[in-house]
Amino acid sequence: MPEPVPYLDLKAQIKPLRAEIDAAIAKTIDNCSFCLGPDTAQFEKDFAKYCGANHAVGFNSGTSAEHVALLLLDVKPGDEVITTPTTFVATSWAISYCGAKPVYVDVDDATFNMDPKKIEAAITPRTKAILPVHLYGLPFEVDPILEICRKHNLPLVEDACQSHGAKYKGKTVGTFGESSCFSFYPGKNLGAFGEGGALVTNSEAHAKRARSLREHGSTVRYYHDEVGFNYRMEGIQGAVLGIKLKHLAKWTQARQRVAKRYQELLAGTPLQLPFEPAHMESVWHLYVVRHPRRDELKAHLEANGVGCALHYPLPLHLQKCYASLGYKEGAFPVAEKAARECLSLPIYPELSDAHIVRVAEVIHEFFKK
Repeated sequence: MPEPVPYLDLKAQIKPLRAEIDAAIAKTIDNCSFCLGPDTAQFEKDFAKYCGANHAVGFNSGTSAEHVALLLLDVKPGDEVITTPTTFVATSWAISYCGAKPVYVDVDDATFNMDPKKIEAAITPRTKAILPVHLYGLPFEVDPILEICRKHNLPLVEDACQSHGAKYKGKTVGTFGESSCFSFYPGKNLGAFGEGGALVTNSEAHAKRARSLREHGSTVRYYHDEVGFNYRMEGIQGAVLGIKLKHLAKWTQARQRVAKRYQELLAGTPLQLPFEPAHMESVWHLYVVRHPRRDELKAHLEANGVGCALHYPLPLHLQKCYASLGYKEGAFPVAEKAARECLSLPIYPELSDAHIVRVAEVIHEFFKK
């Protein structure tokens, strides 16, 4: 049997950086700068520059960053925040943590991002913000959503947790809204050695308050201006991310190479392949195909040594935790159909051409049966 193709291989990414990362971690340990500290502060400066923004505030997770992003907008119980049912649940957690209600809008059939044409019907007098996701590494349609935000005087918060460095009309995502949130979970395009996140903003006032909220509502130790949280980034994560950020551009190019190769090799199959509009540049966090026989294809791939994954098999509006919202099956048919048909193929910078060809061969074999 041919060599197995893993769905993700973090060891391949870490191995050539190991000495540099070990030295950075050793320095953090020697300095005992375990919570925030100089390594995190330097990473915040570097990541803000990378995004083209004025400020980046490090957090212990992308979830925490999103919670604080909504608190900065005074989202509170009784409010509503419009978001997408097709993403990881943490986007909705941030809304719920504020005591507000997630209000879902169906997605576009080609990109799986929030469909701008369906947003205005979801706006009510209780709507406090719009929180779309740049899904799988592909930007959402920024301009029409911003136009709706301006028309209804609503702030935009970008969930960019899967899209570090993605571009919309040449501009890096994370710089369009009041603030944006990134995740550095280990499997992300820029991953920590554990959990991590960041809030990016051009507002000095937002950045200052975000730093206070992440550190127990305090700007001076033991003096607390408001109820805050223990949402600080660990110093070791700041050190690791600072090293890895230097390599992110070339890793993104490698992911784009993998995606292009898949597009070539899988053209002509019955699969619906990912769609990248001409005015967008995806960073290909995931390579998601779709087909009505998804489960059979998944079993075939795995039986032939090809790793794959499901993102996300049950839309958020149908999750048990949100049953109280009252959504029923059929509420968002595009999202529901995508959840039944989507399959994520291996994609990471170190994926060899031989492995890409192997994945394609196994898929072609499936459709020949």
